[in-house]
Amino acid sequence: MKRKILVMGLPGAGKTTLVEALAPRLNAVVFNGDEIRNNINVDLGFDLPDRIEQARRIGWLCDQVIKAGGYAIGDLICPTPETRAAFTQAEDAFVVWVCRIKKSRFEDTNLMFVPPKRPDIIVGAEGSAEYWAEKIVLAVRPIFDTQKPTALFIGRFQPFHDGHKALVEEGLRRVGQACLAVRDTAGADDKNPYKFEYIRARIEHALRQFEGRFMIVPLPNITNFFYGRDVGYKIEKLDLDAKIEAISATQIRQKLSSSQ
Repeated sequence: MKRKILVMGLPGAGKTTLVEALAPRLNAVVFNGDEIRNNINVDLGFDLPDRIEQARRIGWLCDQVIKAGGYAIGDLICPTPETRAAFTQAEDAFVVWVCRIKKSRFEDTNLMFVPPKRPDIIVGAEGSAEYWAEKIVLAVRPIFDTQKPTALFIGRFQPFHDGHKALVEEGLRRVGQACLAVRDTAGADDKNPYKFEYIRARIEHALRQFEGRFMIVPLPNITNFFYGRDVGYKIEKLDLDAKIEAISATQIRQKLSSSQ
């Protein structure tokens, strides 16, 4: 799932209108090429080397948002393969080419512009900005499909920590989707202080980069798991490295509950 999005195309093609419809749907941070030039990249002009540097800097800003788990949109012309390569230098991007006009009012940009070879979406002349925004959202943010193969993780998650996260990430890598079933043990003893809603919030935050690929459900306090014939389930223990295995939920609970 790509959380870095490049909306590119000739000046006047409708990039910013599309981005204004798209950004709220993803709660994305937007880096508009004109605004960045006017407020940050005031040292850059419009020749090719400066355009490459402009794209590199905006790409880097997007990367910082991605590292924090958010979506980032670069709204800029990116007229050549070199500028697009600079934008994606550190992190690949979902490329949207807004192709609603043949020429812009800037002849130097028209002469420089090279259409992308393999954009992820080409926005043509037909359809509203809202229509295309929805198509992009469905492409970059998957929707959990209950009929697809899914890895099941049953646990107390008191609380959900990096060891749990590593297990789920491995399950996602192997299967594609995950269901986290939270056993209802809240208040049973001092090892189970947290209610389901608190646990769910921690899980959603920790796995936000996998949005659309996991679901969280409450379970009764399941203590035994039985099955009869082999009916298509695969039960497997995931062994992680010693550092991950050593993470202690008890120690994390103590840190969360102590004011010292």
